[in-house]
Amino acid sequence: MGYLNNNTGYINDLLATRAVIKKNNFAILPPDGLVKNILPGFENCDLTILSSPQLGASFIDYLVTLHDGGNNRSGFGGEEIETFFYVMSGQVAVEADGQRHTLTAGGYIYCPPGALLFIENANQGEDSQAFLYKRKYQPIAGYQPHLIVNHRDNLEKIHYEGMENVIVEDLLPKDLGFDMNFHVLTFEPGACHGYIETHVQEHGAYILSGEGVYNLDNNWIPVKKGDYLFMAAYVPQACYATGRGEPLSYIYSKDCNRDISL
Repeated sequence: MGYLNNNTGYINDLLATRAVIKKNNFAILPPDGLVKNILPGFENCDLTILSSPQLGASFIDYLVTLHDGGNNRSGFGGEEIETFFYVMSGQVAVEADGQRHTLTAGGYIYCPPGALLFIENANQGEDSQAFLYKRKYQPIAGYQPHLIVNHRDNLEKIHYEGMENVIVEDLLPKDLGFDMNFHVLTFEPGACHGYIETHVQEHGAYILSGEGVYNLDNNWIPVKKGDYLFMAAYVPQACYATGRGEPLSYIYSKDCNRDISL
């Protein structure tokens, strides 16, 4: 079930959108036009399903707004499902495997398969907003993932491929127990990728700040804070950061550490 994300009635203009949907290829979803979804287990929350298998993704991304008392007390995830939860604003109490933490903006939790994630708004009557991800875990013999709770303030700031004006932060460990990772990539205004990338990994990306232009399958498309991007495998991709001083920064997922099945 879905309905309009902002109850504004008729707009004072022609109906138009910056959304671009190319199923099994790429997509851009701007915030105006997103819809809310009612999902089991979530109370006093607005949720938007961003990427899903219907779009061509092997994962599902959600935008979650937790209102006063917003929660999921029944648990999110499952036996074969790994989850990732990143707080973008406010603060959220999270619990998994008997561990309870309060995450502020920039804080995150990764739950391995079988560990249910419980969440509750802890922002004293104000909304909190978060990015939520789930995917079916791909096990390999001899390795397994583990619970991760951390904050971006604790992460190493790495010059992306040696470029001083592009910073990447790795949110999860680089070991074979994990079949995916999350990163935050930040471009100073005027910075860009060193080349147009083409690779087997797929991405779901949420723009946290700034603006720029993104090349998706050789289409240069303006993007800005609040936009969501889906990039399927082998889609040519790169971006330039533009704007007036605020860096272009986005959080994104990447499948990794696994061979391709035939």
